[in-house]
Amino acid sequence: MLSPETIQSITRRGVKEIISLQEFVRLLETGDPLRLKMGFDPSRPDIHLGHVVGLRKLHQLQELGHQVILIVGDWTAQIGDPSGQSATRPQLTHEEVIANAESYLRQFFKVVDKDRTQVVWQSEWFGKFTLADVLSLTSRFTVAQFLERDDFANRFKEHRPIAITELLYPMLQAYDSVMIEADVEFGGTDQMFNLLVGRQLQEMMGQKPQQCFLMPILPGTDGVQKMSKSLGNYVAVEEPPNDMYGKLMSLPDNLIVPYFEYLTDLPDAELEELSNDLAENNVNPMEPKKRLAWEITSQFHDPAAADGARQNFERVVQRRDLPDDIPDFSPPHPGYFQDSGKRLSNLIVDAGLASSAAEAKRLINQGAVQLIPESTGEAQSLDRDHPLPGLARSGRDVLKVGRRRFVRLLDGQA
Repeated sequence: MLSPETIQSITRRGVKEIISLQEFVRLLETGDPLRLKMGFDPSRPDIHLGHVVGLRKLHQLQELGHQVILIVGDWTAQIGDPSGQSATRPQLTHEEVIANAESYLRQFFKVVDKDRTQVVWQSEWFGKFTLADVLSLTSRFTVAQFLERDDFANRFKEHRPIAITELLYPMLQAYDSVMIEADVEFGGTDQMFNLLVGRQLQEMMGQKPQQCFLMPILPGTDGVQKMSKSLGNYVAVEEPPNDMYGKLMSLPDNLIVPYFEYLTDLPDAELEELSNDLAENNVNPMEPKKRLAWEITSQFHDPAAADGARQNFERVVQRRDLPDDIPDFSPPHPGYFQDSGKRLSNLIVDAGLASSAAEAKRLINQGAVQLIPESTGEAQSLDRDHPLPGLARSGRDVLKVGRRRFVRLLDGQA
């Protein structure tokens, strides 16, 4: 028999809503293993802390003997989004889907126990679907039902296109629940409609309706919008220790408590005490934020790496010293810095300080790019038109991007 404290932890901490809470608790109390469904769209290979909120809940239930079933949406990923409304759902080849799935699974199992997880590929059933199967599935729902979903309703009202294929996605996700006979499905609050369609379809097809476990949407490091790689406000689970720690230290103070609640095992009593102390200004937010950054960094690396990241942050950000281990950037070819076709944004990408030219330009426009000459050690901001021939003249100057990214520019004349 589960204690009231355990049930409280499962159903309240890091949870937005459970449909139906009463039925889910009843299922928990039977002690029978539950089939926990989590699906993912392998159109993108990365997992960030926003995803980890739900993964930690899966792991918590695994520890109580329940079965996680991870569905790889390989079949729908190859369809993409024909409406052009979703930048995160491009049409992919089978090879791209496989590569993304392998990357996702590697990161997924940093949180969830691999030995207690069943991985299922959606194409196992949809690969055999016929037109008759599709028509049979669509006959169970009406267009009016699907226009109740907020994004569909808004686009319909604004006379923006909604592809018929988009209306199929909730039904296909629901059919996944039928095929694995899910007891519980996990998703963010933005997935509520799709999870409820799964619950309805199971009942239509003679199964017990799944419980819908809705996780809160984690704000990104900007403290405003949901964590997203496309918005640049994310912390990836495979982030290097220094970057992970540093990004977490950039959080607004009002996110300290939610991040502790959703992403750590800090006891509830301590969490409440911390919340009160912050609200009453009894503690400097820097100290709990350092603890938070250490806790999360150690989860995905180890305590020694978290210690090193803390020391690096204190040296580089707080004392404004240069880090000890600045990587070198050697020009890829002679005359690189004299190439009139090269821009500062190109150098930033080539040096591995940004993932794209668009990100590099954004950082330059924000004043986040600086040159630190070896001769003076005094940082000077660079604008997007700064000429490359003026860089690396000494062969040892440092290019700094943001608070934590550095490279030493070797002889530009090489």
